[in-house]
Amino acid sequence: MAKMSAINKNNRRIKLSDKFYKKRLKLKKIIMDKKLSLEERFKAQQKLSNMPRNSAKVRVMNRCQITGRPHGVYRKLKISRIALRQLGLEGKIPGMVKSSW
Repeated sequence: MAKMSAINKNNRRIKLSDKFYKKRLKLKKIIMDKKLSLEERFKAQQKLSNMPRNSAKVRVMNRCQITGRPHGVYRKLKISRIALRQLGLEGKIPGMVKSSW
């Protein structure tokens, strides 16, 4: 199990990134628009840099929903490989059986 502080920090980042998503997207669109004046684009860049760093989607870590493990996480399932194996052994995932040869 991961430290609760790391899990909580990641959850705060997720909430912040969801909250500021539209605003960040709007500012990035202004910054990338070459038709606008340099001054307008610079102001948009300043506003973007004054936003909280943790509001960026890049800072969110993929973590297992069960254990909080940061590595070996399947994106589609949001579960780590270890938790997936454990659930498979317990028979909680339909169609998944233990491999043997």
